[in-house]
Order: sequence, then C-alpha cells, then structure tokens
Amino acid sequence: MGHDEAAVTQKDTAAGHVLWEPSEEVIDRARVTRYRRWLAERGLLAGADGSYEELWRWSVTEVDAFWDSIWSYFDVVGTRGDGPVREGGPMPVDGLRWFPGATVNYAANALRRAEEHPDELAVVFRSEAGGHRRMSRRELALHVAQVRAGLAELGVGRGDRVVAYLPNIPEALVCFLATASLGAIWSSCSPDFGSSSVIDRFAQIEPKVLVAVDGYAYNGRRFDRREAVAEIEAALPSLAATVLIPYLDPAGAPDGLRKGMAYADLPRPGHDLAFEDVPFDHPLWVVYSSGTTGLPKPIVHGHGGVVLEHLKALSFHQDLGPGDVFFWYTTTGWMMWNYLIGGLLVGATIVMYDGAPGGDVLWRLAAETGVTYFGVGAPYIMASRKAGMRPGAEHDLSRLRGIGSTGSPLPPEGFDWVYEAVRPDLPLGSFSGGTDVCTGFVGPCVLLPLRAGVIQCRGLGAKVEAYDESGRPVVDEVGELVLTEPMPSMPVFFWNDPDGERYRDSYFDGFPGVWRHGDWLKVLPDGGCVIYGRSDSTLNRGGVRMGTADFYRVVEAFEEVVDSLVIDTGRLGQEGRLLLYVQLAPGADLDEELTGRIRGALRSALSPRHVPDEIRQVPGVPRTLSGKKLEIPVRKILLGTPVEQAANPGSMANPEVLDHYRLS
Repeated sequence: MGHDEAAVTQKDTAAGHVLWEPSEEVIDRARVTRYRRWLAERGLLAGADGSYEELWRWSVTEVDAFWDSIWSYFDVVGTRGDGPVREGGPMPVDGLRWFPGATVNYAANALRRAEEHPDELAVVFRSEAGGHRRMSRRELALHVAQVRAGLAELGVGRGDRVVAYLPNIPEALVCFLATASLGAIWSSCSPDFGSSSVIDRFAQIEPKVLVAVDGYAYNGRRFDRREAVAEIEAALPSLAATVLIPYLDPAGAPDGLRKGMAYADLPRPGHDLAFEDVPFDHPLWVVYSSGTTGLPKPIVHGHGGVVLEHLKALSFHQDLGPGDVFFWYTTTGWMMWNYLIGGLLVGATIVMYDGAPGGDVLWRLAAETGVTYFGVGAPYIMASRKAGMRPGAEHDLSRLRGIGSTGSPLPPEGFDWVYEAVRPDLPLGSFSGGTDVCTGFVGPCVLLPLRAGVIQCRGLGAKVEAYDESGRPVVDEVGELVLTEPMPSMPVFFWNDPDGERYRDSYFDGFPGVWRHGDWLKVLPDGGCVIYGRSDSTLNRGGVRMGTADFYRVVEAFEEVVDSLVIDTGRLGQEGRLLLYVQLAPGADLDEELTGRIRGALRSALSPRHVPDEIRQVPGVPRTLSGKKLEIPVRKILLGTPVEQAANPGSMANPEVLDHYRLS
C-alpha cells in the first residue's frame, strides 16, 4: 500500500481541527497522571511528567514491567506469586502464558468494595417497561452469594459452563458474578437472538445450566420467548437445569421446560460469599464472533487477562474510578456488556438499561441517573445528529465528564455535533477494538487534545501498528491494523480448537507472529489514529484501496439517507461493479436529482473512481444483532452465493432485508 492510497484519503480530516484540549487541572487529576507519578516514584519511568507517547512507548517496549505494574498499582485481589510475567510465546497461539503461578478471581475483584463501602451504589437499572432498581454493593454481594450457593447445589463447579439468555438486567450481572466466583465459565446471548443462533453458540460449549427470561420488551412491544427457551433447552442435552426468570410475567412459571425451575427457587439465603482461586488464565467467559458467515467462533478469555486489561482501560483511557456513574448502551450479546460491568472493577457505579434507544431516551436516562460517563455506538450519535437533537439544552447533563463512542468509525461530523449539541467541555472518547480482546486497541486519553475524526492514541500495552502489504510498519499511510506484542486479554484459546488451528487462521495467517485484526488503520505522526473500516471489505478501484468508513460518511450526510451499504464486487485481478444501496427517510425518493447529488458528493470527497456504478434503494441495511453492517455476506450474495448460505439469519437483526441484495 503506497502513496497513491494516501493521496486519495487526504480529504479525510486525519489532521482534523481541534475540538477539545485538556486544562492543566484535568491533566493533574487524571488517573493516568497519578499512575505515571507512581511509576516515577518507583524508578520504572524517568520523570513524573512527560508525553503520553513516551508512556505508551515504555508500555509496549517494557511489556513485562508494564503489566506487572498494573497488577501492583491496582493491588489486584489474588496471589501474584514470584513467577515471571510471561513464559513461552511469543503469542498465545504459540503457547504464551501470562503470570504462570498466579491465582485470581474476577468476581473477587469486582466485589472488593462491598466490605469497606457496603452502602455505596453499585448498580442502577432502568427498563423501557418502567422497571427501576438500585442496588448497593452490599446488596449485590448478598445476591451473588445466594445465587452462587444455588448454582453449587445444582452441581456447578470449576470449569462448568453456565449460559444465559437474558437482557441487560441485574439478574444477568448477579448470575455472571456467581458463576465466576465458582470458577465456572459464563456465556450469554440477548433474547433478541433467534433460537438457532443461540444453539449455534451454546451447543459448542455444552453448558450445565441455562438461565433465561420468559420474554422482553422493546420499542413498545412485548416479545414472548418461552417457546425459544424450550427449543434451546431441547438442543442442549448437557443441561442439568433451566432457570427461568419471569421478566414479562412476574407470576409466570417454568411450564413446558423439561428441566425447568424458577429463579426464585435458585437463591439460597444465609450463605457467605466465597471465591474460588483460579489460575491467571483460567477461562472466565466465552464470547462469540458474529457468526454471520459460519459457525460463531467461541472465544475464551481468562480471569486475569480481563481484570488487568479492564482496570487499565477503564482507569487510564476512560478515566473512571470511585464516584463515577458509568453507562454504555449494550445488550448481553455484545462485548460492550462485558466492558460495562468492568466498571465495578474500578469502583464505579454501573447503569444497566434494557430497552430501545429510540429518540432521546438515552440522553434522558443519563440526566435522570446522573451518568458521568456516557457510552453509545457511533450510529446513535449520528442518529441524534440527524434528528436535530440538542441534548445539552434539553437535559441536565451537568454531571457528565466524558462520552464514549464505539462499534463503527465516528465521522468528523459526529465529533462536531457532540461539541455543538451536547457540551463543548467534554472529552469525546472514540475507541476501536473488538470482541476478540474485549477492549479497545486505540482509544481516548484525557492528556491529549482531541481532533475531529481522530482517535487520540494507541492504548497502553497495545503495540498497534499499520502494516503495508509487505509487512512493514507505515506512518501517515493506511495499512492493516496489527499488534506486534501480545496483550493479556487476547483469547486464551478457542473452544473445541485443541491444536489452535482456528485461532491461528483467525489472526496470524497474514503476518507470522503478528496479530492481524482485520481493520484499516492510519497512525498519524503524533500517535493519533484513524480507522477506515474492515480491511476484508475493501473498495479496490483502479488499484486504489479504501475502507468503507469514508464512503458512508459522505452518503449518510444526506438528510434523505437513513442508512447505506457499499459493495465492490471485484475479484482478484479483475475489477467489478461498485454498488451502493441506500435506505431512505420516509417521503424521500431516489430520483435523478438525489442520485446526481450523491454521485457528485462522492466524486468530490473521494475520487472519480469511487462513484458507484449503480445506486439502489432498499428497505434496510442488513446488520448483526450488535449493529454491524454485513458487507461480506452481501458481497457473497452478489457474487452468486445463495442467500441462505451467505448469512445466518439467526445472527441478524433484520434477516428479511437480505433478499433485496442480488445482482439483476
């Protein structure tokens, strides 16, 4: 990848205008500043003051010293032992082990404040159906102890799997922590997943207990899921019990389930909370790839790796700690749920919301619950902008200290809108990572100025680089996002992948010994980063490659366009057609005038090569249940793969729209 590509993307605001700069007070009180001073006091880093880039460079050069310091700085609950930080490797697929000899338990770290701060608020819950609950740290620990005892009575112990078909409700958190406290392994799907999609995931790990709801509410509608729960149970012969939570019908009973029992019968009062000490890399949970084009990959993360990574990321990049109220809009089927509950590790109060995000409901939620850090997917920010919302004027957001955005690249216009319509004095933390590591590779830091369209930095301990096609690192050019050093939250293994072949093929087939994540990235000379979308859905026009994020930024700026999808049907060695699909706002028509304006905007903003051969109107853009556009499955359909083979409808939010994507 060379200079021609860089020339095409010069208009991408990679040197975007500055929207926010930290004051001396913000820098002085930042948690990452305190950490740097701590390092200096111990002689691990020269000087208590210095640039973020210097700190990052140390963290990815002195890898063992950095991760050892995270354990010590946060006084992780567990036994560090006197073993090395790493042995084997260089990557997990090559036999790398972190902190061999150490023991830890995620739940013990998440609940550590319950004893010293029992009355401190741990959880705030809201649902669109009107459910409001608050839970102190003492109450949370009590519920976990009770459910732990109930699971143990069902025979759940170290290494057993507990799976959940639950919305984002306090019972999901309680059951997860109870599972982790036993050294058992957690996995969850949200109840909007179809039963076949859930079975594809859970059947791979042979669970002992299933916890499920009878239904859920979304966007003013009620969805009964009892039939789906029965189908899931029937497909999991390993189950000892199915525990039903009567979420829609408080008087409901687990009728129709062969191994059913009520959630109310699971807790066993009077039991003390205890934690199973497990090795650092003992499996904590199984999360999954989207599964849109094949059986979902069951990705296993370890207790210790998640604890260290989330302590680091939430403290030093989101700048969260005791006294903060942390919200991220998510479901239990997206890794951001795992990240949200990590707020307990740093002593924050977490806000759990179950329901649709329509209108200004999330901004109103933030005001009513006193949220200090507000996290959403980038599409929500863009939808708020397109709807003409002014949350800063319409709601009391005075407690807000930061905003987070993830899920897809946030275009510069989204940055601008936050500073115009929400608050001009807030750091906006755009970050990008993945389910694969349950964190961000690149993200925010309050020590740095913030520019429109630019992610502020590479994460501490994440040796992120952009590689060209020959595997050389490039700066100020678009390349493959890679990690050249391991991180503790990389998967311990994939389930049912004993020789690591699937693991290796997923990340290490392109550059041996280097993790290739599958995103286009530009690392700017000052360390800022721009994500351009997935590298496996590249637009290759006239030999010039471009990610899809720039394309969507142009098209979705039109008021008439609600959503869009662009596909390049070219194959290796031959150029194909460039097709643009648009979902239009009510009342809008894809006439010659609108088509001409879209083509003209793309020609001006990108290049003549990137004007689509055809623009088609569709009723919707196919997305995964976590909101990601399905570019690769649609491309397969356009190249002749039958619709039913190109994507798993159970992994989609709107499978009915796929039939509209065919070449005629």
